Amino acid sequence: MYYAGIDAHLTYLVIAVVDKSGALVLQERVSSAEPNRLFEVMEPYRPLEAVVETCQFWPWLHDLLVPAGIGFHLAHAKKLKAIATSPQKTDAIDAALLARMLLAGLIPEAYPKSPEQRELARLVRHRAILVRERTAAANRIHGQLQQQRLALPREKLLRVETRAWLRTEAWPVLSMEQRRLVRTHLKLIDTLSAMVRQLDRRIRRRAGEHPAVALLETIPGIGPYRGLLLAAECTPIGRFPTADHLVSYAGLAPITRSTGGHTRHGPIPKQANRWVRGALVSAIPSHLRGAPDSSLSAYYERLKERVGWRTARVAAARKLARIIHAMLK
Repeated sequence: MYYAGIDAHLTYLVIAVVDKSGALVLQERVSSAEPNRLFEVMEPYRPLEAVVETCQFWPWLHDLLVPAGIGFHLAHAKKLKAIATSPQKTDAIDAALLARMLLAGLIPEAYPKSPEQRELARLVRHRAILVRERTAAANRIHGQLQQQRLALPREKLLRVETRAWLRTEAWPVLSMEQRRLVRTHLKLIDTLSAMVRQLDRRIRRRAGEHPAVALLETIPGIGPYRGLLLAAECTPIGRFPTADHLVSYAGLAPITRSTGGHTRHGPIPKQANRWVRGALVSAIPSHLRGAPDSSLSAYYERLKERVGWRTARVAAARKLARIIHAMLK
């Protein structure tokens, strides 16, 4: 058995291969435009396990190596402390260290999504990004209105009747440049809304084909979009041995520091799967409207009285993650 570390870059790859004793038997730089050359240098070293850090280049390497019978491991870049803190850092050193860490079983592994999962993730993430851009455009309009002491509830800006209000109430008090800005951003909102509607049709179609989504949609507050996002990001659920692992993956467990007999709980971590966390947290208000008498809603209401709605919403999302884990298991 041989172990390969690959330091991947846009235009080239640095490959280091070690044997079972950890001795370096190959180190070579290969152009990323020559995948056949990559196979040529690796072919004498079979069976082979390869490791790559998480970066934007790993998907094409995964799709190239796995069909060729080469074991693929994805290393969580932020957890690779040995490389990040190495006093001597070059592509060759990084590749060799990756190979030896793989040999020793020290790689903090991330889950490499299949091509099908990556396509689903791109679809739902694309929608999330467009909605975020639409919200940013709406916020700019609100900013101009507020400068003229005009109050408009945020949820009403996307409604048709609001356009008439803008023409009759807002237009006379807005300056010329403010009117131009509002017109531009209304056009942006209309364009983005049309794109979101197109994506929603595709998402509903893909959601209807995914068995996990059918199960997730039985939870009030989770529809085709959130269901497909959670399915794309969290399945197969066997990746998470316990519900705590899924909670941690979503970044919904507070940071805990315990030393000297003292334990302190802090905020939730920033480093997590923000797509899963966003879907779970945003599902809570929808769940409260759709199932006000559920045990999850009762849990949220009890906590809200004691710790406030923000903390209660995160805690309810954490509980929802545990429910989802149990359902999919």
